[in-house]
Amino acid sequence: MRSRGSISALAALLTLAGCSRGGHLYSPRSLPPELQASRAENAQTIDLSRLASYSMSNELIDRGDVINVAIAAGYGAEKIDNMPVRVGDDGVANIPVIGRVELAGIELQSAEQVIAAASIERGFYRNPSVTVTMNKRRTNRITVIGAVEKPDVYELPRGASTLLAAIVAAGNLSKKAGTGVEIRRPARATTPASDSQQVRAAGGAQLTSYSPQRPSLPSPTVGQPVAFKINLVTAAQQGDGGPSLEDGDVVMVERRDPQPVHVIGLVARPGQFELPVNQDMHLLDVLALAGGLTLNVADKIHVIRTLPGHTEPAVIQISFKDAKAGGASNLRLSPGDVVSVEETPVTVVVDSIRTFFRVGFSSALPGL
Repeated sequence: MRSRGSISALAALLTLAGCSRGGHLYSPRSLPPELQASRAENAQTIDLSRLASYSMSNELIDRGDVINVAIAAGYGAEKIDNMPVRVGDDGVANIPVIGRVELAGIELQSAEQVIAAASIERGFYRNPSVTVTMNKRRTNRITVIGAVEKPDVYELPRGASTLLAAIVAAGNLSKKAGTGVEIRRPARATTPASDSQQVRAAGGAQLTSYSPQRPSLPSPTVGQPVAFKINLVTAAQQGDGGPSLEDGDVVMVERRDPQPVHVIGLVARPGQFELPVNQDMHLLDVLALAGGLTLNVADKIHVIRTLPGHTEPAVIQISFKDAKAGGASNLRLSPGDVVSVEETPVTVVVDSIRTFFRVGFSSALPGL
């Protein structure tokens, strides 16, 4: 897509191209790694299902869940119906009469057996009948912003608050999504209780996690937020589920909006052209968008590339004939590149001859 810049902007580009003549000159084959354009990663082709490396049973009890516990002593004794009990952050539920019983991480049916065994062991019942049902699951409020279809705040079950679940809840990635995701965890008033076991999460960082199968962000210290960046491609390849999320987390999906590529010099339509978000653009691609070269003898092309934090641009000299032959000369372009089709003594002579014949022939015709 072409857009017309102001005269001053074009002048600045011409000045940049002219000043760069004295800079470092490279060929496509001698280009150092730091000056090579990165391949475009297509977020639309990522198999997000590979982030789901584990599944959670709907019967599983998690910390913060509220369950109903009903106990019948047997032999016609009165039944205690639907005692609401909250499972604490330490995984333990304080059940009336019976006391503290560890329930987090087991299913409802197993919880019935554990409670019955505890009541017998502690001498409260001889042959109890225990029924455990789920009353209310604890949820996490997760904010999803950036390059997703429906940015908003979503409530996810605590046991299933994964990166994949958050992206799916937000309508999946948008067409302009990049492959980077930043997860921000706000500062806590108090440090939450958590398992100190260390696991390796996507991207290779050491993170604190409640369960070895559930990589998560490190818990922030009191008053200190934390942030964590991952690459969706890497996380999907590793298939480790990505980091688990906590209440209040903010998931920000990178939005790719690369700088345009500028084309100047001996082309039919000089201007600036947008880089595709999720695919590579090469030298011949942008020259075609610029309408091609105005002179068949034009062969010398400079690609002016500036690295972030560097004041001196690098100049990559390319032969148009070599570019058409393929290989490294059909250079992969970077955001912000300036492509200049250069004048040479040959192009000046050819252009002068063409102008002479056009103007001279026209003036020699009667009535012109």
